[in-house]
Amino acid sequence: MRERFRAIARVEKTHGRRGEVVTVAVHGLPSLVREGLEVFAVPPALRGPRRHVVTSCADNGRSGRLVALSGVCDLASAEALVGKTLLARVADLPEDLALHDAGRLVGREVVDVVTGATGAIAEVMRGPANDVWVVRGPLGEILVPVIDEVVSSVPEEGPIPLAVPAGLGWEVDA
Repeated sequence: MRERFRAIARVEKTHGRRGEVVTVAVHGLPSLVREGLEVFAVPPALRGPRRHVVTSCADNGRSGRLVALSGVCDLASAEALVGKTLLARVADLPEDLALHDAGRLVGREVVDVVTGATGAIAEVMRGPANDVWVVRGPLGEILVPVIDEVVSSVPEEGPIPLAVPAGLGWEVDA
């Protein structure tokens, strides 16, 4: 079986003379670049390394991550990566990635396991502690915190079960 890869970041610019680069997350994903992760720059260079290992990674104080990659040790080799997309093996990404993948979540149906109320995810908002899903349905709009107590799993198909806390909204009269 073939390995599956996922685009996780784009190299935005170089930083300094030692070959560090600034990366930004793509496709609405949270930052997935971390030390020890093996990444592949695409489109690949005709010559030179195509595979890199993240040797250091830190927030740069803005929207990106300051990243050092194996095989990239000077400004010229870092400049060759600017504008490229970094891919990682899906198997190397966090297991709970489905909870944060806005591209796959927006439009998905959700169902409250307590009341049976339904809706669809309209937006995924990033927060400092957790994501928040904006869910719109026949009973209105609610903001659902993406925490274990509310969202226990995201199935590949079908509605996503939610345990919407009492008082949050979607109160159905019995």
